[in-house]
Amino acid sequence: MQRVKLAQQGNEAAFLSLLNKEQDKIYRMIFAYVQNETDAIEVFQQVTIRAFEGIAQLREPLYFSTWLMRIAINQSITYVKKRDRERAVAPETLHLIEADYKPIEEQLDLWQALQSLPNHYKTALLLRFYHDYTVPQIAEVVELPVGTVKTHIRRGLQMLRQQLKGVYNDEWAKSVEETDE
Repeated sequence: MQRVKLAQQGNEAAFLSLLNKEQDKIYRMIFAYVQNETDAIEVFQQVTIRAFEGIAQLREPLYFSTWLMRIAINQSITYVKKRDRERAVAPETLHLIEADYKPIEEQLDLWQALQSLPNHYKTALLLRFYHDYTVPQIAEVVELPVGTVKTHIRRGLQMLRQQLKGVYNDEWAKSVEETDE
């Protein structure tokens, strides 16, 4: 919290220290939206600039991480909207996004299904399952009520199940829904 206050006073070293701590998490979230390394780096740079310029307006230093993630999500969505073409994720880059605990075919199917979801469902699912945010933390990031976030997670999981059409075992998704209630 002390580093946030220093950064708010214009201390670049303190800001860079804070950014380095959050860098991997922020980059993975951006990559999930833009789906390629070059664009992810560009958006990450935009996020860094926007955060540095706006850190003085951060009201609660305790929520720096949440505030930075919100900037990353908003910048990513804006970037994707401006770029009017879609790109597929190359299979060899999935290791940047997802742990190697599933077969590559399942990772590809899940990732492609996730990319087709509306942004509000995709954001909730990415924060919950790729970044291990709690439902209240997600509500804070996306600035929505906890109940709405739970609904986004549940509906997003339902849409994923429909898209994957039972090809894979649904037990994991069902157990996750039970823990979020």
